[in-house]
Amino acid sequence: MSINLNYLLIVLVMGGVVTQSIMADLPEEPLVTKMASDQAIGKPGGTLYTLMAKSKDIRMMTVFGYARLVGFTRNFELKPDILKDIIVEEDGRRFTLVIRKGHRWSDGQLFTAEDFRYYWEDIANNKKLSPFGPPPQLMVKGKPPTFTLIDEHTVRYQWDEPNPYFLPALAGARPLFIYAPAHYLKQFHASYTQAETLALLVEKYGKRNWAGLHHSRVRQYKLTNPKLPVLQPWVNTTKPPSERFVFKRNPHYHRVDEKGQQLPYIDQVVVNIVSSSLIPAKTRAGDATLQGRYIRLDNYTFLKAGEKKGNYKVFLWKNARGSQVALYPNLNATDPAWRKLMQSVNFRRALSLAINRHEINQVVYYGLAIEGGNTILPASPLYDEKYTKTWCQYNPKLANQLLDELGLTKRNNVGTRLLSDGRPMEIIVQSPGESTEQTDILELIRDHWQAIGIKLLTRPSQREVFRNRVFSGEALMAVWEGLDNALPTAEMNPKELAPSIQEQYQWSQWGKYYETGQGNPPTQPEILELVKLRREWMHAPTNQAKMDIWRQMLSIYSDQVYTIGTVTGILQPIVVSNNLMNVPKEGWYSWEPGAYFGVYRMDTFWLKNESGE
Repeated sequence: MSINLNYLLIVLVMGGVVTQSIMADLPEEPLVTKMASDQAIGKPGGTLYTLMAKSKDIRMMTVFGYARLVGFTRNFELKPDILKDIIVEEDGRRFTLVIRKGHRWSDGQLFTAEDFRYYWEDIANNKKLSPFGPPPQLMVKGKPPTFTLIDEHTVRYQWDEPNPYFLPALAGARPLFIYAPAHYLKQFHASYTQAETLALLVEKYGKRNWAGLHHSRVRQYKLTNPKLPVLQPWVNTTKPPSERFVFKRNPHYHRVDEKGQQLPYIDQVVVNIVSSSLIPAKTRAGDATLQGRYIRLDNYTFLKAGEKKGNYKVFLWKNARGSQVALYPNLNATDPAWRKLMQSVNFRRALSLAINRHEINQVVYYGLAIEGGNTILPASPLYDEKYTKTWCQYNPKLANQLLDELGLTKRNNVGTRLLSDGRPMEIIVQSPGESTEQTDILELIRDHWQAIGIKLLTRPSQREVFRNRVFSGEALMAVWEGLDNALPTAEMNPKELAPSIQEQYQWSQWGKYYETGQGNPPTQPEILELVKLRREWMHAPTNQAKMDIWRQMLSIYSDQVYTIGTVTGILQPIVVSNNLMNVPKEGWYSWEPGAYFGVYRMDTFWLKNESGE
């Protein structure tokens, strides 16, 4: 595959709009963004306001801004973005990355191949900074690529085997950063700065050592360091913690519109931090120019009624999660009795069959949702209705029968079934405690499971505590969102359907094994089959072969009920100021793929009134 963007300059020159003054802060060959059919050329200026509930939510600006080495288009096709070109050769074993000449970081320093070399040699392969070596997306069969610095604007990564994970990882909502601003970071690195100077910096920033200091300065996703140069459309200027973060326009950003105007149009984005419970009300009061996060479908009527007074409109986008709320039985639970049950497919099937999804749909989502398991959506070319329906029909009689066949026939005086050791079957569902939506659904499932003799209890906690309980095996079950990518194509990595990373709440320890090599692998034939299929997908020679593998994995995943979905296809309210232009009326509100507003190019949104606000 070779994607060459040289023609873009021709378009600019033919239009007669490229002037020396416009190009002064741009790469020699900027990326021309062609407006979609529902968008128009805009004008610069103004401030966009949005609301978040936590300081760490400012990382969403990396997601929304969506400047990537390669990125997905609206149609989820991969195209070069920050890069001028990508040349893929040898059946996906060799990737040559071409940097735009004259492209600069937000502080004005040139972005060059040295920034890739610094990441590869001084971060990814430095034992102090990366004890486990390069990230998994850069490893193929346990081997890293050969990195070659060809010239100032060209680098190459080459593996012995194809690496189909590479480009999607670069385009992710949380992207794989394989570059870093070397000119800025060398002052915090032991290979470039004297120990005495580093010691003073370590003390100044309150870190334990130079590695901790370097980590704190290089958070390109989290954006917690206002001094860190970036390539994103807006640059954080506020040091956390704060209740108000100001992101200023990056004067060296690499995209322009078809008239040669540099993007982003909007001068600054202000992120105000307020309680999540107040965000719908403050949005209705007109405090947000653009708001999607922390509002949900049951806020729609309330927000719709405030459109005129708040000077906004409410659009309804489609949510692209595999399940709006899903349950994750912990197959790695430390309690041996519960672990045996969680690893029993008929136990998981019984739990799923006992859930009345139609009631959840009617009570919580006004009957507008799709009822079924945690799987892909009908809009995916890989979709089959059987994935949605398998073991998801409401059938408490069959659920009771399956539990009886597992020997769980004894009950206590209130009708709760008993484990083999005499303990009552009380499943504590761990929750991050961030969503009343999850709480509402768990309340309904509590009643559903009581009918089959299982008591459901919930335990909300901070997200970090929640994850640690799952990772350690203390948790019996967790509640979370469903599949991140419910709109896959055959080319996308089926990693969510097999153990691959620790952050998979149904089998986190097996995920950790395949992520780091630590711990033990699974032994269940069906899970090993998923692992095998995922490996075969990496080397599948054709698109059809990849599609066949995806469908096999989806079929196994649904039949084995590794996660228990509820409903999906939920509409997501998007509140848009009447002054904000170019926001699509219809869209997918999706983390992967999509990065929420990312694929709709937030840098093309603009403000129409004279003040620019």
